[in-house]
Amino acid sequence: MYYSKLKTMHPFRYLEKYPKFLLLFITFLIAYLMFYGKDYAPFRDFIAGLGYSGTFVAGIMFAYGFTAAPATAVFLILAQHQNIYLASLIGGLGALISDLFIFSFIRLSFVNEIRKLSKEKIVRYFNGRLPGRLKEYLLPVVAGFIIASPLPDEIGVAMLAASKVISTKIFSVVSYALNTIGIFAVLFIGKIFA
Repeated sequence: MYYSKLKTMHPFRYLEKYPKFLLLFITFLIAYLMFYGKDYAPFRDFIAGLGYSGTFVAGIMFAYGFTAAPATAVFLILAQHQNIYLASLIGGLGALISDLFIFSFIRLSFVNEIRKLSKEKIVRYFNGRLPGRLKEYLLPVVAGFIIASPLPDEIGVAMLAASKVISTKIFSVVSYALNTIGIFAVLFIGKIFA
């Protein structure tokens, strides 16, 4: 029975059902392929020369998957020239602005697709299997780890934007704190290994 269902399922069903998620994924893939393995030296030097405004720009870049690697490199360079505590706060503010853009975009533009996705069998399966307390905290913890790390914030922010219990105000506080901690860790490593 299950095999016959699988056999008749249209292979591109999800492409038709979730066009915005597909477009978002393709955008990330193209950006990754464009920037992968490129030399960012002139750009890094330009940002480092901007001082703390360069730190803010690097923070904005830190939140996006395809610019996280060069932003991390910029922070490692900036750690040798700036106060890492102040730079963390300023970089965290830049990352917050990027995350708020992503959060608002996903929450407003992807409402229909998030609603459809929540009705998928696999989502309902896991939703029904997780205990209430674990379900309540698992998504924010995993999303928080992703946001604090140099991994693409888009994934963690999308997870939080899909959650109905996270307000923009709470998201802003959490995003700023986690990004600031993540940027501080990068700056600290840059300072120690300079």
